[in-house]
Amino acid sequence: MERNTKGSLWAGLGLLLAFALWTALVCRVDVRQVGPMGSSVGFAALNTAFHRLSGVHMALYTLTDWLGLVPVGVCAFFGVLGLVQLFRRKRLRLVDPDLLLLGIYYLLVIAAYLLFEAVPINYRPILFEGRLEASYPSSTTLLVLSVMPTLKLQLDRRSKRAAVRTFAGAFAVLFSAFMVVGRLISGVHWVTDIVGAVLLGLGLFFIYRYGVACSDRRGGKQDGIQ
Repeated sequence: MERNTKGSLWAGLGLLLAFALWTALVCRVDVRQVGPMGSSVGFAALNTAFHRLSGVHMALYTLTDWLGLVPVGVCAFFGVLGLVQLFRRKRLRLVDPDLLLLGIYYLLVIAAYLLFEAVPINYRPILFEGRLEASYPSSTTLLVLSVMPTLKLQLDRRSKRAAVRTFAGAFAVLFSAFMVVGRLISGVHWVTDIVGAVLLGLGLFFIYRYGVACSDRRGGKQDGIQ
């Protein structure tokens, strides 16, 4: 248990550090005005080469955009579960600690999204309705990779049915992989936007996982995170 707890912490911190370094490199390495309306893009040679290779596939963009409602639904489900516990138990401190941490975690994900919307690093490689839109990190990729692992983690903890836990794990992995690849080849993001979102999303998740493990340890649980 102790080794798993520390492993989650170091994995989370390592990924967040990698994200910070990657972001700094995106802002400084091979920055050229190769985007729409002369917008500047880091790793210009890499990004433009991959964009030419992938092309733009608006149908795939639209599909992955709508499928972005799936992690939103996951957030809503656990939010309702927490509210039901609060209603039944009457006190916030009696709500399951991992659900309280999950609520805080989801708020941190939203805060990260709002931060990069307010301080754009890159703009999309295509215009939407004639306007530039912030593109780094990919918000859909960030949402998927920070939320879908929590579905598996929570069902592993709450469901006694092995079939449910197995299905949740397989669904989270396959859905996440499809969404990341889909956003990558849809052509609406630079490849560096996807890489940044992967690092940030998984980094935040491992920090949440560490928080849950610490909460279990304080509460005397021995069957916390596997």
